[in-house]
Amino acid sequence: MLRIGIIGCGHIAEILAETMNAMPETVRIEAAASRSISKAEEFAARFGIGKAYGSYELLFEDNDVDLVYIATPHAFHKSEMLEALSHGKHILCEKAFCINAAEAEEVFALAAEKHLYVAEAIWTRYMPARKRIDEIIASGRIGKITTMTANLGYDILWKERIQDPELGGGALLDVGVYPLNFVLMAAGNDPLSSLSGLAVKSERNVDIRNIISMTFASGASATIFSDTQCTSDRRGMIYGTEGTIEVINVNNPERINIYSGDKYPVLLETIPIMHKVNGYEYEIEAAAEAIEQGRLEPEAMPWRETLRVLRICDSMRSAWGIKLASELPE
Repeated sequence: MLRIGIIGCGHIAEILAETMNAMPETVRIEAAASRSISKAEEFAARFGIGKAYGSYELLFEDNDVDLVYIATPHAFHKSEMLEALSHGKHILCEKAFCINAAEAEEVFALAAEKHLYVAEAIWTRYMPARKRIDEIIASGRIGKITTMTANLGYDILWKERIQDPELGGGALLDVGVYPLNFVLMAAGNDPLSSLSGLAVKSERNVDIRNIISMTFASGASATIFSDTQCTSDRRGMIYGTEGTIEVINVNNPERINIYSGDKYPVLLETIPIMHKVNGYEYEIEAAAEAIEQGRLEPEAMPWRETLRVLRICDSMRSAWGIKLASELPE
């Protein structure tokens, strides 16, 4: 039984608490912490959690907690993870894992030194849909991949976490990581050969929306976009020489459509995506399994892939002149 402590009691933490409570044979929530004790107590009461703390430090010191689930803004992830690791806790941390790759490297170095599990909780990496897509590509059913597209947009610019550079704001680290991960999962180990992009920025110098283009060593290319002012169709497309894979909702795959490679493509198969709970259970199961086996990272989202994503984001933000959180001048 993996005993979990939750820090940050916002919306995503509520969803994960519901998920964990639906997995009583795998995990138990031991404690919840917020910088507001009243918020922690309300959260704990709502989800049947025995302990509520008004500081993260108190939760880190709780000997009954094995793993800390971090659901705070990503500007604070590095410092919170380093502190949790220093107290001997395993970690499951929400995306974006850190502000940049350098921060993530520091976290992974300490995790390796302490021999503790650390993983980025980007749920699409763990879902069964990812394996189904990999299987279709590997089967050769769509031939050689030539082009990929993916997008994700929501009307969320009004939220402070999106607007504020101190909080790590902008479209790329909040929603853009989903289409980026979609493309990288489909590309597999195909090395990136070129990268370019454009961004529309706010008065506070965060990206409101962006477009990123990539090419890979195989010759495959990809274009993604993310937006914080509109709701997009959220589709992911993987085009091959013999057919096409269409994924409905790259943020939470609902179904996979496979089309022929004809001039007028024919829908050959539709694969619905079903979950045991709600889709978040897989990242929790992966953590419990890895920790039981003594592994420090999950197979679905190894440290090298978290770093791969962050390095691409770092390159784009550097080109756009965007600095966030710890990168900002004091």
